[in-house]
Amino acid sequence: MALKIGIVGLPNVGKSTLFNALTRSKGAEAANFPFCTIDPNVGIVEVPDERMKKLVEIVSPEKTIDAVVEFVDIAGLVKGASEGEGLGNKFLHNIREVDAIAQVIRFFEDGNITHVHGGINPKLDMDVIQLELMLADLDTVNRKIGENEKKATTTNDKSLMKFVDVLKKVKEGLENEVLAINVDLVEEERELLKPLHLLTDKPYLYIANVKEDEIAAFDSTKAATDLNLKEHQEILPISAKLEEELVDLSPEEAEEYLGDLGLKESSLNAVIRAAYRLLGLQTYFTAGEKEVRAWTVPIGAKAPQAAGVIHTDFEKGFIKADTVAYEDFAASNGWQGARDNGKVRMEGKEYVVQDGDVMLFKFNN
Repeated sequence: MALKIGIVGLPNVGKSTLFNALTRSKGAEAANFPFCTIDPNVGIVEVPDERMKKLVEIVSPEKTIDAVVEFVDIAGLVKGASEGEGLGNKFLHNIREVDAIAQVIRFFEDGNITHVHGGINPKLDMDVIQLELMLADLDTVNRKIGENEKKATTTNDKSLMKFVDVLKKVKEGLENEVLAINVDLVEEERELLKPLHLLTDKPYLYIANVKEDEIAAFDSTKAATDLNLKEHQEILPISAKLEEELVDLSPEEAEEYLGDLGLKESSLNAVIRAAYRLLGLQTYFTAGEKEVRAWTVPIGAKAPQAAGVIHTDFEKGFIKADTVAYEDFAASNGWQGARDNGKVRMEGKEYVVQDGDVMLFKFNN
């Protein structure tokens, strides 16, 4: 399954424009009025990885399949959404379906594009979004406490009591404007929350939408301080307008344009890489004559788990995995050269997959 990122923010902050650029499409209508995106637009984006080009060059496969990220452009949120204002619960339901949230925050000034609060105030914009999500989660948590607290006491159900205790911890956090993901819980407690799909229990990536000529000089540290972000939270500068313009240029023209602005690459690549970091993901490869393919697995995944991403039978019947680091595979010009150079390792069930591994699995049918 593809990693799913929801793009959210207030109306007119550049969400749909960014979506158009991310998905190399014009599918999401970008217009100067709220709620131009009534239903979420979904786009599948290939994960940029220069290593794939080299693998394809070496192996000459029949087909190539990149890792992908699914971006969902969700209609603009307004104050009061948790109580049904704007698109209300429809918007909030769409957010529940994603793995992480990319919140677009408007930093650019443009008198031709209205702002729902009448002026540029990134901190206020961020707070409005997060407050609505916290209020929606608080409603969910209160309902679950009401449904389970009396039952837990009456039946003396220890597991239910533990669930209620966790809910109360989250309730206290939300009431003090702490996102559920930042509430101090142990892993076992956090697992109990997963079925609730709380809106604030998802990793956040913050995107500062700036003007084209402001990206190179953007001070991410100052912006993070101004927004009062946690140490582990990232804010990335991007010009949605610039990225959409790049879509219509040839690779050579795009490179020249970016160079004129003091940029080495499109900011979209940085967004996707940041999403991988945010969720603790990495890539391994399979490379054969039929196909070269990139697979996404959690950092720390063991070989059987990696095999299971291809097919559950691979994980169940896992025997071993012929494994070679990408650098050695490339330097040896493929499998045969890597074997001749002694770079192919036979790894077992306890092997922890490394980013860039090229793997060939052996398993029982």
